[in-house]
Amino acid sequence: MKFEEIKKLDGEYLAETYGRYPVAFEGGKNATLSGVDGKEYIDFGSGIAVNVFGVNDEVWKNAVVEQLNKIQHVSNYYYAEPQSRLAALLCERTGAKRVFFGNSGAEANECALKAARKYSFEKYGEGRHKIVSLKNSFHGRTLFTLTATGQDAFHQYFGPFVPGVDYAEPNIADVRRVAGKDTCAVIVEPIQGESGVNPLSPAFMSALSEFCKKEDILLIIDEVQTGNGRTGTLYAYEQYNVVPDIMTTAKGLGGGLPIGACLFFEKTEHVLRAGDHGSTFGGNPVACAGAYSILSRLDQDFLLEVQGKSEYMRAKLRTMDGVKKVTGLGLMIGLDVKGDAKAIAKKCLERGLLVLTAHDRLRFVPPLTITKTEIDEGLSILREVLQA
Repeated sequence: MKFEEIKKLDGEYLAETYGRYPVAFEGGKNATLSGVDGKEYIDFGSGIAVNVFGVNDEVWKNAVVEQLNKIQHVSNYYYAEPQSRLAALLCERTGAKRVFFGNSGAEANECALKAARKYSFEKYGEGRHKIVSLKNSFHGRTLFTLTATGQDAFHQYFGPFVPGVDYAEPNIADVRRVAGKDTCAVIVEPIQGESGVNPLSPAFMSALSEFCKKEDILLIIDEVQTGNGRTGTLYAYEQYNVVPDIMTTAKGLGGGLPIGACLFFEKTEHVLRAGDHGSTFGGNPVACAGAYSILSRLDQDFLLEVQGKSEYMRAKLRTMDGVKKVTGLGLMIGLDVKGDAKAIAKKCLERGLLVLTAHDRLRFVPPLTITKTEIDEGLSILREVLQA
């Protein structure tokens, strides 16, 4: 189908929820995508940090097809080997005790917030239910996770919101001010991606961990975008030397199929019981088989390669005219640029480079398998656009 035909169908029948760029993709390999018109693009976005092994990854495809040839779906009334194997691997790699599977990052965060309230209710009774989130955070688009998102722009039109959520600046003094005896959990992203790729400081994360332990407030770490090798470690919290009580992940875990995971550590291991939560498609065997193939390959050697690619990209970005600041960790990179970020992203697209934006910054989350050749080609396009 030609691009104009696809665009026409989209305009007539899809909900008007997305501001799309004028391109439709039909294939590619690794970090190079091909549009329906045959034009090739270097991909610095990987489907918003999803395609961590790029497109057309043979290992992932084989795992998915092998499971499809067995059974595509099993109700959670029954056991499923891919789900059990993936849960075991997640716990082995993180130290978590149990996992709940959903279909997205928002569902994983929804589960975490519900579990935090249940933990506190069972231990302390009614009235200790408040969730503290950080300003400029993003945790999802369900009503609860939207409430926990600390950006006013996302709150228009959808009130009234879930009660019992408050917001603090990302410093320990303000968290102490906002959190009280009615607080059951604090939820944070190690890097606030949607607001500009801003990492939390190690000092703040350390102080927050100690505060939460002292007050028996659950520390929820949202690794929906930062997880699964994105920052150069399996999960970003490892670089802060803290351990969450609950951790959520999605995006890169699935390799392209919908999956979300809520991981419970020692304090919260038994918080959810039969009937407390559920999902029809959560833990789908095909999605879990694909995720297992992703997670099993994110070993230390691979993560060291991610760190090397990160340093290579950052060093080149710092030399570019028009770049004011480089932020982020690993292959989650924010770029403070001279000029309008959205206009620059459009110009990059025209020349064959896909980049994302986050507020007034460019955001790069390329496949973790991106080659040096692909990096150089993409950065060459970016340099030309910035100079123009």
